[in-house]
Amino acid sequence: MTLARTLAGNVRTPSLSFGAVRKPGLGIFLGLLTGLVATLGITHAQEVSAEVADLILAVDTIWYVVAGILVFFMQAGFGLLEAGFVRVKNTTNILMKNVLDASLGAVVWWAVGFGFAFGTSQGGFIGGHSFFPGLGGLNETDGVSEAAVFFFQWAFAATAATIVSGALAERTKFSAYLFYTVFITGIIYPIVVNWTWGGGWLAGLGETGFMDYAGSTIVHSVGAWAGLMGAILVGPRLGKYASGGRVNAIPGHNMTLAALGMFILWFGWYGFNGGSTLGLTGGLATEAAWVAINTTLSAGAGAIVAVAIAKMRYGKADLGLTLNGALAGLVSITAGCGFVEPWAALIMGAVGGVIVVFGVALLDRFKIDDPVGAISVHGLCGVWGTLGVGLFAIKAGAHFWSGTDLPIEEWDGPYGLFMGGGFGVLWVQIVGVLAVFGWVAVTAGALFFVIKNTIGLRVPENEELAGLDVQEHGIGAYPEFPTVAPGVAVEVSAGEELPAAGSAGGGGGAAGGGD
Repeated sequence: MTLARTLAGNVRTPSLSFGAVRKPGLGIFLGLLTGLVATLGITHAQEVSAEVADLILAVDTIWYVVAGILVFFMQAGFGLLEAGFVRVKNTTNILMKNVLDASLGAVVWWAVGFGFAFGTSQGGFIGGHSFFPGLGGLNETDGVSEAAVFFFQWAFAATAATIVSGALAERTKFSAYLFYTVFITGIIYPIVVNWTWGGGWLAGLGETGFMDYAGSTIVHSVGAWAGLMGAILVGPRLGKYASGGRVNAIPGHNMTLAALGMFILWFGWYGFNGGSTLGLTGGLATEAAWVAINTTLSAGAGAIVAVAIAKMRYGKADLGLTLNGALAGLVSITAGCGFVEPWAALIMGAVGGVIVVFGVALLDRFKIDDPVGAISVHGLCGVWGTLGVGLFAIKAGAHFWSGTDLPIEEWDGPYGLFMGGGFGVLWVQIVGVLAVFGWVAVTAGALFFVIKNTIGLRVPENEELAGLDVQEHGIGAYPEFPTVAPGVAVEVSAGEELPAAGSAGGGGGAAGGGD
């Protein structure tokens, strides 16, 4: 609009004071001509203004679409990472789950999830319209179209569901998986979104509202806490925990796939975090670039610290923990990527690298079996990243998020505690973390309890030993090299200890892997 006003103001028109004109007829003619020129000038300016506005809208819309494509491509990363971290006999099963996370998620998100998340909040708790977007026309918006928002946010919803599949890998019924992924995508996750990004009660808490730029808690912790409840109720894999507190490592079958999956996730994260600027115009392109820098530094710091701690703790530079460390750094910066300075992003990623190593060990201490480390990476580091905003958020970030009309010079609201902004943001972050954990723990816990006591949550023992690929899907990922024939149990008793291949934990090596 500023450019439009400038163009209109620069339209030059002749003076209308015709005092020097002696002939009335000529004066009238010149007056009409002047009016015509002025009208044409203004009309031209309006046309140019409309074209510029359309270009701005197009740039912001294409950013939504491109960022959404990057986030969707993360499904490939999750698939490869999880496939690499499970045993060969369960590879097809985990890949099948990743395919249907996106497929079922698309339909469920269109039918109810998007409406519950971004429909007009009912009492600050749940959305009340925008179901089946596009059916009967899209809702009018002041910015990008509802279609672009739907597509971008669907990719996020699919991510939350995918996290759960990794935590329950290698022993969960496929039919049970179909049930819980629909419920998570359609109800559990969308309601958390409505509380926050949808303008619900957490968005209005305090002077800034709950600050989660791209979803450390809203996306990652939701998936992790659902996975935690499922892992507790389904129980550990056979042979994972032995008597005397011994933890048997169950290494994944292909670390090449796992490493490639991590790099694809890192690549897609630039759409996940950078796309959360929700546009490129009006200075947002520069913000997206800074978000990319913060994302990069945090991921790198997480990997470096994780491998260093693994070397000191287990005596080996463990690849599984290194991959997890990079992902821990990515999760740790997701909430604060648009609120903190690069040096703070480095610290947040480094702390994430510490958390993920000890988080895997902590879960094993409580005999919670997470084959891919999803709970440590997405849950514990998601909490840290969210609380880190309350520590490191700069004043400009908190001012922007608050939505205040006051210029930043006159605004005296809270920001990061370590930046001199007091506790105002930190206490809101704590409330948000606890509220989301409570909601997901109760709803997902009830969901998995019902599944366990109806259709069943866990596969039979002989099917787990034989592998879910041939039992659930009729084919292994590598049919030229069959590990066991369909329906034939392997000669291992349920109580027999599997050989350890590392110091502690599961997944990709000494202490596990994660997505």
